[in-house]
Amino acid sequence: ADHDGLRREFGAQLAGAEAEEAGAAEAGAARALLAEADALAAEGRFAEAVHLLLYRSVEDISARRPGLVRPAMTSRELAEARDLPGVARNAFSRIARSVEISLFGGRSIDAAAWDACRGAYSELTVPKNWARA
Repeated sequence: ADHDGLRREFGAQLAGAEAEEAGAAEAGAARALLAEADALAAEGRFAEAVHLLLYRSVEDISARRPGLVRPAMTSRELAEARDLPGVARNAFSRIARSVEISLFGGRSIDAAAWDACRGAYSELTVPKNWARA
């Protein structure tokens, strides 16, 4: 009997199941955070909701491009990172710009800006938008 072959096959299945489980946990965390952001927006707390999207976007980028996000890196620097695919970079930039304008530009985030950021976040999370060219 080929015990080594069985062990390798079972090991690969286990690794695949663990990766799937980690992916499901990650997706669950993303859904929970989105639900929280949606709830904030429903209360008219658009700036907080968009800030949460920005936070989650940075986590998503870090997970998809390990080593890209560095401590003390600004959103603007991250938005200009060459290792970000174009669609993802554009989506992240739109979210980051909204937060920047509200924090430093003194302009409040309204429902329309929230909707635009929510749409940008959706684009950021589409796997095909992360395919390397």
